[in-house]
Amino acid sequence: MEYSKKELYDPKTDPVYQHPVIDVREERERPLMDGSSVKYQYLHGYFEGTNVKFVFCFPEKDQFQWRFYQHLSPFPGPDEELASLPKTGEDDVVSFALTHGGAFVESNMGSDAVFGSESDPRIFYRSSAAVAEYCRVAAQEIFGKHRIYGYVFGGSGGGYKTMSCIENTASWDGAVPYVIGSPVSLPNCLTLCAHGGRLLRHVSQQIADALEPGGSGDIYAGLNQEEKAALEEIVKMGFPPHLAGYLTAGDDGSLPVLAPTVKMMDPEYFTDFWTKPGYLGTEPDSNAVRDRIYLHTKVVCAGVADASGHEEKIIDDRNGTDDAWRKMMTDGSSAFIEVEEAPQGEDLYLRGVDIIFETGKAKEKKLRLGSLSGNRLIPGMSFGSDDIAEVIGMIEPGDEVFLDNSDYIAIQSYHRHQVPEDPSFHAWDQYKDAEGKPIYPQRPTVISYGFTAGGCGSVQDGQIQCKTIVINNLSDGDFPWQADWYRRKVESIYGDNAKDCFRLWYNANAPHGDADEVGDNLHIISYLGMLHQALVDVAAWVENGEAPADTSGYDMVDNQVKLYDDPVKRSGIQPMVDLAVNGEICTKVKAGEEVHVTAKVIMGPWAGEFESAEFSFEGEQDFPYTGTVTKESADENCRYVEIETSHVFPKPGRYYAVVRVISNRKKGDGYTRLRNLARACIIVD
Repeated sequence: MEYSKKELYDPKTDPVYQHPVIDVREERERPLMDGSSVKYQYLHGYFEGTNVKFVFCFPEKDQFQWRFYQHLSPFPGPDEELASLPKTGEDDVVSFALTHGGAFVESNMGSDAVFGSESDPRIFYRSSAAVAEYCRVAAQEIFGKHRIYGYVFGGSGGGYKTMSCIENTASWDGAVPYVIGSPVSLPNCLTLCAHGGRLLRHVSQQIADALEPGGSGDIYAGLNQEEKAALEEIVKMGFPPHLAGYLTAGDDGSLPVLAPTVKMMDPEYFTDFWTKPGYLGTEPDSNAVRDRIYLHTKVVCAGVADASGHEEKIIDDRNGTDDAWRKMMTDGSSAFIEVEEAPQGEDLYLRGVDIIFETGKAKEKKLRLGSLSGNRLIPGMSFGSDDIAEVIGMIEPGDEVFLDNSDYIAIQSYHRHQVPEDPSFHAWDQYKDAEGKPIYPQRPTVISYGFTAGGCGSVQDGQIQCKTIVINNLSDGDFPWQADWYRRKVESIYGDNAKDCFRLWYNANAPHGDADEVGDNLHIISYLGMLHQALVDVAAWVENGEAPADTSGYDMVDNQVKLYDDPVKRSGIQPMVDLAVNGEICTKVKAGEEVHVTAKVIMGPWAGEFESAEFSFEGEQDFPYTGTVTKESADENCRYVEIETSHVFPKPGRYYAVVRVISNRKKGDGYTRLRNLARACIIVD
């Protein structure tokens, strides 16, 4: 098809990127999941006169199918080109590329700093395009003249960069942006979740339980008015309510990393929040006032629990969608500061508490509180704070210190004061009156657009220049509707022709993080297999004209994505599965009574063949039980498999049976396993 006419960046004509240098060229061997290994040629290089470094990993000649896969990290740093090299197993995208006919490409994108701090963030897509074009040159030098196809992919912050690359250059033939945001995502998704997590910290698991098999289905039951309002707010914004249990289980994502940038862009907000009408902080009985910590005290003593460890520098391979931002954090958990008076109360909100030194050698230094042990302050993970060891060494008894979480509580309501003018962002309709005007005071600028451009070099316009498959997931706390927004943006440019270049696949029960270890195997599954299959499919689309699965079929209901139940209309590539115990999704039995368990798997037109099913009955994360395939059938569109097993629960209690299933287009391919799961409830008397 003919792509949109816009001025595109061409790295082949940019004098900045005309002098590539290869400083390492080695023959290497890489272990694979099945115990075998693959040989490859490793090239490391840079562009002379720039900070841009890159690696190319080329398979052997008989394995090379004239393509490369280029990964874009969410948070590039000075050695980011090396970040994927230590990975193993299904996480090993280098081996995926090598075993699927392609070279692997990664660069540091010219960055030696953190997200959003480049003086000209266009370097992200410009340097990436230059690396892509030089990869073609290097491939032809090794393998001979031939058309070299290039595919770019990245998730979360890397998804923004991928969209920026394919909208502003023509250096790739295909792309797979995944778990993507919109131009108004940051910091709003993070602030809203932090706000919801604070107000719902006592009922978050109760909300999630209501949506479990056998639950009431009423997520508002038992909540007080403040909690109901908080839950309604995050749900209307697009937060999946079944994820409520995660709101308080961990941290607030990358918000601590991004918060200093918000304060730099809009410093007056953090005063206005506590002093001007219309802001939550000025309501005398508000939760903001209740949870605020604002305490002056004095140091008794300070020290480090164990300073004897020697830390060897290694490659920081945290370049995933859930952990890349963590490389900017400093951990102070080995230190302590004992104070005369510490915050008191049974329901303290201790996130985001700054430890600010007001006198002594450490005056004006700042740390972030991690936890409280009696009167001991334990510094935690922090960004933008001072060097912990240095500060601890300066502290003396009697130094005055100030504990304050005012800024962190203030930022949690920032999204209310950031209503976009663009009416396509319906999640903000709840903050408008009947005439469409904001009900809260608005800040002078909607800073999200600056965040977006600062992190990838442009704001999404939908003018993609290559075939694109977007992957988003319904157990992603960063609001799945944002991929639907991008789909509609692309369709606004290409109309009916969008089907010739664009797909959006939603996956059920899959999270934001792109790792094979998801942490909670009983509720969520890894989507790496779907991601890798999308990369295979976009290559087949480009190179052979083989159209991939259609865009997922779904409805958008109050900013919540609802996938169709019909497997054909649902489309995408993920298998579907239902689970029943004694024929029910929730059943009651006696202790010692055997229950009959049936899993019904549906593989739609693009979900491949059934590969395996495994069960957990009593909270086992490793799914130790298998079943027996008792029925297989097919029609013109789908394949159906039933797996049966049984189990005896010896003790009374509430249990959840969980089945995890895998289908595969290429059976036995460890990189393209398509997963899903289902749950059923057993109440044992």
